[in-house]
Amino acid sequence: MARRGFHRLGSEFASRKIASIRDRLQRGESVYIAGLAGPGTHNSGIALIEVTQNAGPRIIVNNEEERFSGNKHETDYPRLSIDAVVETLRQMGRDVGEIAAFVTTWDYPALLATMVRTVIEEAPGSLKLATMPIVPAIELRRLDKVRRMPRTLATQLGLPEHVPLICMPHHDNHAWFSFAASPFADSDEPVAIAVIDGTGDQGSISLYVASDGAMRRLYCNDSVFDSLGAFYSTISSTQGGWTWLSSEGRYMGAAAWGDMNRASNPYYARLKEVLHLGQGGEIRLNRSMANWYSDPFDHPYKPALIEILGEPLRPDQLWNPDAVLRVEDIHHRPDTKDRLDKAAATQLVFEDAIIHVVDHLLRLTGANHLVLTGGVALNAVGNMRLLEHFDEAWFSSFQNRKARLHLWVPPTPSDPGVPIGAAWLLAHLAGAPRGAPMTHAFYCGLPPTHEDIAIALEADDIASTRIGDISTPDGRDAIADLMAFMVAQNGVIALYQGAAETGPRALGHRSIFANPCDPEARERLNERVKYREAIRPLAPMATLDAAREYFDLNEGASDGNYNAY
Repeated sequence: MARRGFHRLGSEFASRKIASIRDRLQRGESVYIAGLAGPGTHNSGIALIEVTQNAGPRIIVNNEEERFSGNKHETDYPRLSIDAVVETLRQMGRDVGEIAAFVTTWDYPALLATMVRTVIEEAPGSLKLATMPIVPAIELRRLDKVRRMPRTLATQLGLPEHVPLICMPHHDNHAWFSFAASPFADSDEPVAIAVIDGTGDQGSISLYVASDGAMRRLYCNDSVFDSLGAFYSTISSTQGGWTWLSSEGRYMGAAAWGDMNRASNPYYARLKEVLHLGQGGEIRLNRSMANWYSDPFDHPYKPALIEILGEPLRPDQLWNPDAVLRVEDIHHRPDTKDRLDKAAATQLVFEDAIIHVVDHLLRLTGANHLVLTGGVALNAVGNMRLLEHFDEAWFSSFQNRKARLHLWVPPTPSDPGVPIGAAWLLAHLAGAPRGAPMTHAFYCGLPPTHEDIAIALEADDIASTRIGDISTPDGRDAIADLMAFMVAQNGVIALYQGAAETGPRALGHRSIFANPCDPEARERLNERVKYREAIRPLAPMATLDAAREYFDLNEGASDGNYNAY
């Protein structure tokens, strides 16, 4: 693939580029690196970082294409995101010619080899995979656009030659940035890192340890389908009310109304057989029950799994939670309770598996600090279970010391964060310092100008009143006083300022505020503001000091000022 402009780490081109960046850093220059999430995989986009020898890498932007196109989990070429990077550089007095390297979020040659190997290993049933997505994260029809990316990028940027791309390992990208941005990066003790997602370019679970400023991979399961992400996505999409990549969080929410007791849930004891928990933290899919390794969309279940869960629901059979679930009820109709108990069983099996993986990793490394990343880390309930399970009693028994688990999840644990990770990792390989821990996520897109806001208001015929300028103390006080008054009167406020947050959590720049003392706040916001299911919860946003005052915080979940999960 080098002739097409794709170069793996360790290749002559990549080695020369890394050496060139190292030389420039040592001369005191600022170096710009772009991380590119291309077409064919979900959440395309581009990140731009600035690297110096003194400070290390610094995020300038992380543009997610879906925020520009309006298509959730966008898989097309990130043209609009790239245009926004060009404008950002222009405002900085720079141009695209000053970008020292473009790196990709996938090691495409390795990904291609893994896809071919997967089809061969799972043959003959898997032959259908050659003409359809192996998992929803990989859309083969758009993945074909990847091979044209060096030429497409050059044309868009007005460059005379194809843009060479350095292919970075997907899970290494996840792992290094998540560690470097964490509050544990300066720890004198080893830090465990778990990357667990739908799939990477070589496997779906990778485990690492970081110590003395270096990261080492300990394990990769080398399997696309022995995947906790694929397990949860398949069950949630075929038993819930939503499609792939939109089902997982909703199903996790629905599970709260089901029977979360392993002893009494009517499905858990049988459903847990779908995953084999082996030695060394191994997770294996039971292929006598599951069929998504060969036909993930049309026939994802084998008879043994159908006997437990029933037939997988087709898209026209998906149940609407609002139509069948009244969240205020204590007792539910038998068919509703049945659906909720299946969701709860799925969550329980998932929690068993993630605890199994982390148990092995903590014993292997002797660590009590864990960075959890990959799409699976978006399961906030599972994260809470880790903190509950790996308590002082566990560490006393298995590490013979007084400790407990300390957990950090980055604000971008899933694929929207990997463009940052790819650029960050290349900077590290070029000898740059690690960079500062992450303190916010306001990196997506350009901040709106006064003119942008005025045009948007006029276009939708929305009245407006100028209250104050937040860049001045008096202006901030005036706006804060008005917001506090409105919220106290059970009003709802949408706060729109600066660049958007990258990642799925809005923490101050694209946020909705309501009165937590109002018992109708959740219903009002879900129904009239966010237009989403009543089961969807709300979460408080607070500074660490305020959270300590108002909430009973788990010690292991509050190590930094910034933790979204």
